[in-house]
Amino acid sequence: MQLTLSARALRAPLLGIMALVVTAGLAVEVLRPLYKLERKTGIVPFLSLSYEANLPTWYSSILLFTCALLLALIATGVRRTGQRHAAHWWGLAAGFTYISLDELVSLHEAAGSWMKLEGVLYFSWVVPATALLIVLALVYFRFLAHLPAPLRRRFLLCGGIYVAGAVGMELPLGYWTEREGSNNLVYGLIDVVEEALEMLGVNLFLLALLDHLGAQGFTVGFTAPLDPATASSTPLAEAPSPPPVDAAPATPVSSLSASPDADADADADADADANEPRT
Repeated sequence: MQLTLSARALRAPLLGIMALVVTAGLAVEVLRPLYKLERKTGIVPFLSLSYEANLPTWYSSILLFTCALLLALIATGVRRTGQRHAAHWWGLAAGFTYISLDELVSLHEAAGSWMKLEGVLYFSWVVPATALLIVLALVYFRFLAHLPAPLRRRFLLCGGIYVAGAVGMELPLGYWTEREGSNNLVYGLIDVVEEALEMLGVNLFLLALLDHLGAQGFTVGFTAPLDPATASSTPLAEAPSPPPVDAAPATPVSSLSASPDADADADADADADANEPRT
């Protein structure tokens, strides 16, 4: 049995799971102050989009790593067929692998630890992140121009949505955190919007990658191995028996012995020749 993964088949499940994760995170943020739910244990740290190493972060990390695998598959195909920009595809695969890891251990926060800023730049890591985005835009300009127009538009849309959440929403979040702290409903709601934009951008990007693979003639799927018990119990087709070989007709053997009458005639002729006078 073979299961093929396509963008059309996965669109509804992917977006549905994302909606459940975001809704659950929003629910705990709203219910926490109403019912005075515990912040450090229980359902809040497990479902909240503001916490690390919980269900939403694992979900986002898996999505990002799946994109990295698809990008590596595309890069391999581009290199084998001799097409251009294989290095750019590999660069995207490496970048998504890093972001997947960053979702779990928050490596990006160390990027701004050496800067102490205020206001919308309270989370100062957005400064080096913005500089990095500018560099990547310059490096990938020709790569994007080389892509088919529909795919390029989808990539730009997905990237814009993701960056709006990951970097853009950090600005109001930093401003509010500096003024009111993080233990309040407004902080949680801003964080929900931020994480929802990130998840939406990654899901749409994953679907775009699957469509691109399909357009290139690739299929992504799984093939279930044949059960050995079933395979052993299946009778093998018997080879047809060869047709019977007909016996060749016996060739009659001519008799080598002459009849007695023929022998007598031969002797008489010999005697007559012997008695004939010589001339």
